[in-house]
Amino acid sequence: MALSFVFEPPSDEEIDLSEEEEQQEQADQGGEEEEDEPLSRRRTESPWDFASYSESVADEHARRSTTSVDFKISKLLENRSANFTPTADDDGQSSEEESDRQEDYRPEDDDDGTSNAGDSTSFFAPSDGASFHANSFMELNLSRPLIRACEALGYAKPTPIQAACIPLALTGRDICGSAITGSGKTAAFSLPTLERLLYRPKRDRAIRVLILTPARELAIQVHSMIEKLAQFTDIRCCLIVGGLSRKEQEAALRSMPDVVVATPGRMIDHLRNSMSVDLDDLAVLILDEADRLLELGFSAEIRELVRLCPKRRQTMLFSATMTEEVNELIKLSLTKPLRLSADPATKRPKTLTEEVVRLRRMREVNQEAVLLSLCSKTFTSKVIVFSGTKQAAHRLKILFGLAGFKAAELHGNLTQVQRLDALELFRKQQVDFLIATDVAARGLDIIGVQTVINFACPRDLTSYVHRVGRTARAGREGYAVTFVTDNDRSLLKAIAKRAGSKLKSRIVAEQSIKKWSEIIEQMEDQVTAILQEEREERALRKAEMEATKAENMIVHQEEIFSRPKKTWFITDREKRLVAKAAKASLEKGKTSGNEAISAQQAEEEKMKEKRKREREKDLPRKKRRKLEAAREMLEEEKQNDKTGGGLSLMKLAYRRAKAVKAVKRAVDSGKIVKKQNQKTKKSSHRTQSRSEEMREMFQSDMSEQKQKRRGSGGFGKKKSKHSFKSKSRYKRK
Repeated sequence: MALSFVFEPPSDEEIDLSEEEEQQEQADQGGEEEEDEPLSRRRTESPWDFASYSESVADEHARRSTTSVDFKISKLLENRSANFTPTADDDGQSSEEESDRQEDYRPEDDDDGTSNAGDSTSFFAPSDGASFHANSFMELNLSRPLIRACEALGYAKPTPIQAACIPLALTGRDICGSAITGSGKTAAFSLPTLERLLYRPKRDRAIRVLILTPARELAIQVHSMIEKLAQFTDIRCCLIVGGLSRKEQEAALRSMPDVVVATPGRMIDHLRNSMSVDLDDLAVLILDEADRLLELGFSAEIRELVRLCPKRRQTMLFSATMTEEVNELIKLSLTKPLRLSADPATKRPKTLTEEVVRLRRMREVNQEAVLLSLCSKTFTSKVIVFSGTKQAAHRLKILFGLAGFKAAELHGNLTQVQRLDALELFRKQQVDFLIATDVAARGLDIIGVQTVINFACPRDLTSYVHRVGRTARAGREGYAVTFVTDNDRSLLKAIAKRAGSKLKSRIVAEQSIKKWSEIIEQMEDQVTAILQEEREERALRKAEMEATKAENMIVHQEEIFSRPKKTWFITDREKRLVAKAAKASLEKGKTSGNEAISAQQAEEEKMKEKRKREREKDLPRKKRRKLEAAREMLEEEKQNDKTGGGLSLMKLAYRRAKAVKAVKRAVDSGKIVKKQNQKTKKSSHRTQSRSEEMREMFQSDMSEQKQKRRGSGGFGKKKSKHSFKSKSRYKRK
């Protein structure tokens, strides 16, 4: 046994290094308290490093001949008058006169109905025999290199999901794991996977583990985490995401790394269009944030990747929220899975303080002023602000910069380099605010986030859980502030039901809101100028790209056309249909009972349906009847789906009678007869041409007989009817 298992990586029994570390730790213990010391040691080596994955933003702007938003803002600030920026004295005076206050939230009784938004029953139940408690990683039967990596990262005691998942995953079982945000799900599936890879056949190189994530930033974070955990082993990891160099990723895949962390689209692109890349030897498939993978429309890609993977494999799904929507994916990809749910009832961290800011009808216009007022006095650092759209996030970034706040933005309109740079700046605390869309709502573990502000109210309770999960992680304290308008009452009731008596209501000082409203009005010209300059740069950049593309097509035409055409597993038409179906299902989910719908949205849907009916009135009678019939069919199908499917005999007989009646009506009106006439016309044309041929043959025969008669001298004689009849009689006999 001792000869068969030999660790090739450097051993962790390096006495000199361990003694030096112990001496440093003992020296640090002198001036610190005993309770705070483990936390200070725990993060001596951060698991996340976003800067090493791409070039710097300055290099990218120099290559693209563009300038950053911060450069434009600083340029305007230099030209702006000095008394425009609010001073600290003004803030101090206003805070002395009137300050923000916090009070217990009192739910309103006039709201109609009880909302069940997001309160679906937990999909997973605790597994029998699984232990959710362990005192140390040594009890989980991990190897020394992995235990040493955990100590380097400061992980002293396993979390409940780690204690339950690691021993079961080491046996090769399929697992569905669900736990609260910040509970260490990444390490829960990374450690057992790395432990199994330590005993792989090292001579045969192959891709043995595939980890799929819905977002690029989450994939980069998982990749960085695995590299830190495998730093004392020879296990190699590869990152495959969009926005980064495709050629470098292709070369990395050809070298056959042990672990691949990828987004679904780019992984399928490499499997179909890159040479010598396959998943034939895959042993473990991991789906991180599985519900989000389905929400973003990746269901077709996930099915294709599952089809390309070997059937004999281990599959694990992990997410903070697992609902019934993932059931179909579980049936498709897992075999006899083990369901683990750590703390299913307590989705809310105990150290999280939840607050709401009620925005009445008159104050919705000043929502940006309320946000700037909070960020200038109450929440001044380590704040993530979630906006609803990319345009709103960019506008907030410009307003924060013009107001003198250090902020970074993270959304889909940025390049991958700019997105990673924003995360790195916020991680290193070089900026105080990170303004983001829902791209940053899933899985990102940025150390030290104190406050999450929902500037735009999330669409449902699940999104709210993931957003506020960016703070109060791993036992730390955190605040979650949500801006709630009158249109979001149902979601507010769901939040109040989830938080219970701990939900607070924050009232922002009226004088501060008025002051920031005036400042924002003065900044509108600067905001417009920056947006106009960006549009001009974008147009110029697009023109340069088109010119470069045309030049490359002329110079390298033969090389470009000699390359094999890229393929995809579905056509463009099917892709559009899938996207349309995903959008329809999302809208259907929004209008169902699991979604909080505002009164304004319901009124808009009603007006939209009314306008649609009015447009149908102007249509011709036939088209109108067809639309009505199609609508009736859809309603019947929906009713059948609700009742469990299947038609009754009465409905089936009614449909058949209706179809027979429609056919008879069509025959009477001549619709079907016309089609038969076309066929008869064709057949008559054929018979007519045949009769003409026979007539010509008969005429030719008669002409020959006439010529014979002329030759015999019987030209002037007439045929008698009697002779003709006798001939006919003879033929009959």
